[in-house]
This record gives sequence, structure tokens and C-alpha cells, in this order.
Amino acid sequence: MRKRVLVLGGNFGGLTAALSVKHELQGDVDVRVIAASDRFLFNPSLIWLPFGKRRPQDITFPLAPTLTEHDVDFVHASATRIDAAAKRVTAAGVEYDYDYLVIATGYRNAMGAVPGLADTDGAYTITTLEDAIHAGEGWRRFLQNPGPVIVGASQGAGCFGAAYEFLFNMSYQLRRFGLKKHVPLTYVTAEPFLGHFGIGGLPGGERLLGMFLRKEGITAVTEVAMEEVVEGKLAVSGREPLDFAYAVIIPPFEGQDVVRGVPGLADEKGFVPVRDTYQSAAYPDVYAVGVAAAVSVPWTTAVPVGVPKTGFPTEVQAHVAAENIASQIRGKEPGRHKAFGEIPAVCVMDAGNNGVMILADRMLPPRKAGVLIPGPQSHGAKLLFEKYFLWKARHGYVRLP
Repeated sequence: MRKRVLVLGGNFGGLTAALSVKHELQGDVDVRVIAASDRFLFNPSLIWLPFGKRRPQDITFPLAPTLTEHDVDFVHASATRIDAAAKRVTAAGVEYDYDYLVIATGYRNAMGAVPGLADTDGAYTITTLEDAIHAGEGWRRFLQNPGPVIVGASQGAGCFGAAYEFLFNMSYQLRRFGLKKHVPLTYVTAEPFLGHFGIGGLPGGERLLGMFLRKEGITAVTEVAMEEVVEGKLAVSGREPLDFAYAVIIPPFEGQDVVRGVPGLADEKGFVPVRDTYQSAAYPDVYAVGVAAAVSVPWTTAVPVGVPKTGFPTEVQAHVAAENIASQIRGKEPGRHKAFGEIPAVCVMDAGNNGVMILADRMLPPRKAGVLIPGPQSHGAKLLFEKYFLWKARHGYVRLP
């Protein structure tokens, strides 16, 4: 009997895992994707959407045609229950059995980490498509009545790259609209120092980011917790409240309730502790990749910071999981190992018309090599990567780099 692989989630991790399993077994497996969204979203481009540089249709595409072309069944529904003992998932009232399960359910914003962030006028985030659209509406109102701007990442956040990118794109847009000299711009972060990025920093990173901020006239407030957002004010630990007319804050992420509800599967944040094969520590027939997988960090900081679980490591995890599922289906032990911290760090950080390329041999210390390369070529590289990745994903060419 053909084995059944069920994948929850259809974005970076889910799409890659589903198609990679199919390819690994040369089609001799039944693969089904269940996803709450029927569209793939290229999250890295959300930084541009509030400024009108991208539209939703520019950075999304429908999942069903891609999956169908590769003989993968697609169910557009939210999973409501995982029965790991019975190997069954319920979605939209229908039960789906599996032999192997891949959890690639991504994240939810933990908005409660910063009281008031979810419902205060003028305060936004950009970590989902809906959030970025909402932030764009606020940006257009801001242009009619400008004032101080805050961009930041809260305690527990891990997506610092998005915060920096939005910060420098904001600076670029303020200059474009003739507001640069009149609007104070402040970066507020839980990082212990500029350029920590949630990965412990890289050689020269603090100096380079400091130079960027000084050049752009941006004030930095580091190593603070955000205590509350009220209209026009951000309260932070150990300082007077900061004024804003427009604020974009990256909150921490948490896992999905359907994952958190499985006994022994997830940690307190709803993420799945995994081995370096990306098998669940509790259930060897369940895998987790991307943001859904729990990551431990080799340090502690005065103000908690998370780890960036971005697209590149997510793809690597999904390929590792797919190879190991294929091995199990062939009757072998999972043989591919790649701990999160050992995955190379590859990131292109956009800054409007400039940017920084971040390269390191490992995501987390100890490292042998790491470098930040500034320059306008990084902006061009991000534009090219966006087009390339959307083309690759839309056609299901997940074996390409």
C-alpha cells in the first residue's frame, strides 16, 4: 500500500516539503497539503507593500495549480485537530489519515506581548499580508498629518531583519516625500546591540548598522522591553515614553493552537521540539519545519530575543525532512541530519535603494566565517531573488537552489 504523507501548511516549508517528498520517491507516494490559505505568500516582500511598492497579487500565487501539476492533493481548510496517536488530522469536519505528518503551519503574532499593539490607532505590524495592508492604510493617513515615527522589534521577537528593512525603507520614503528633516525616526529593539539580528551578531555588524543609522539620522534605543502602546506613546523599560504618529513593531511569534493542543508535541509557545532530522522529539512519524519547529539558542540576553526562522533555513529543513521521510518509507532509518544552528546564514537586507548582504557559515555561533556586505547591489539582489523565488515556487521547482 502506498504511504500517505500529510503536510500542514503551504508556504515556504509546506510547499517545499510536499513537492520534495514526491520527488524523492519518484511519485510513488500519496501527498496531501492542508492549508488555511489557498495562496503562497512571499513574506520577505511585505516590507514594501505598505509603501505601495508591491500589491498583494505581486507577491502571491494560488497553490492549487502548482500542487495539482505535481500530483499533490490540496485541501483549502484549517486543521482543527491532530490525533498523533491515531495518525489522523481533522480539517473542515473531514478526517485525513496519514503515515507521516509534516507540520509547516508557520506562526501567529503574539500581539499580547506588547499591550495595546493590536488595537491602538497609528500602531501596526507587517508580518502578515493583512497586517501589511493595514499598515499601508495607516501610512497613507500619516502622509496627510506626519509626526514622529517608531520602527522596532519587541522583546521575544526574532524577525529582526524585517524590522531593519522596514526601518531603512521608511527612511528612504520619508526622504522621497520631503519629510526626512521634519520627522524624527527612532529604532527601538530588544537586541543587546545593533546588528545582533537574533543570531548573536556578526563581525563588524554593530559598527556597520551604527554607521547606517547615523547616516540616516535615525535614533536607536537598544536592549529595552516594550511595556505598552497607547495612542501616540510607546512605553519602554527604563526610559520615558516615546512619541509616535506612526509605529510599526515586529512582535514575537507563537505556534498554532492546533499544534499546541497535541499532548507532548509542542512547547509552551506552540512550537515543536525536533531532532536534527526534523522529527518531533515525541513522535518519530511527525516532522516540523520552519517557524513551527522550536529552536534553542546558545545564549541569554537581558531582554529576551528570539531567533529568525527565515525562508532559507526553512527550505533546508523541509528538504532534510523530505529525505528522511523517504528513507523511512523505504524501510531505512532517517539519515539526513542538519541542526538549525548549522544551517548557513544567507540573507539580503533591503534599504530602499541600498542594502546589506549577510553571509555566515552557520546560523548560530560558534562560527568560522561571517560577513556583512553593504551596497546598492544588495537592493538589486533582493529584487532579483524575489522574482526568481516566486517563479521557482509557482512552478514547483523546489530542487533548484
